Amino acid sequence: MSTDSTISTLNSLIKTTLDSMKGYQDAAKDSESTQFATMFADFARDRSAAAMSLQGEVRRLGGNPEDDSSFLAAAHRTFMDLKQAFTGKDDKAIIQEVERGEDHIKAKYEEALRDTDLDPTSRSVVEQAFVSVKEGHDRMSQLKHSLA
Repeated sequence: MSTDSTISTLNSLIKTTLDSMKGYQDAAKDSESTQFATMFADFARDRSAAAMSLQGEVRRLGGNPEDDSSFLAAAHRTFMDLKQAFTGKDDKAIIQEVERGEDHIKAKYEEALRDTDLDPTSRSVVEQAFVSVKEGHDRMSQLKHSLA
């Protein structure tokens, strides 16, 4: 894989990771339960650290790292705000939406890790960030199913 292609893959992951971080921040702010709010805030910090690690790798490769979330995530958050205005900000609805976002980010990381041409050092950074992603995904999935 060329350096440009690796940088593009990493920047796509950065954008998705920042989307996830902002989603967790919003969930922490909107959660009724202190326990859930604390958990969401912890995951937001983990995602921030993962994004910073990916950004460092882009810089190492000589690229310009993404530093903002995507338009799609902003649109999703706007939709969430509207939905919550009509349905209330209950924890079950918030967890369902967070889990849906976790499915998306997990798939993005798995796709990147399937790329056999990814720079080996970059792959290691992506694998380390994926630990946080997988943990968040699995935790939200368990929570969603326990509240069903």
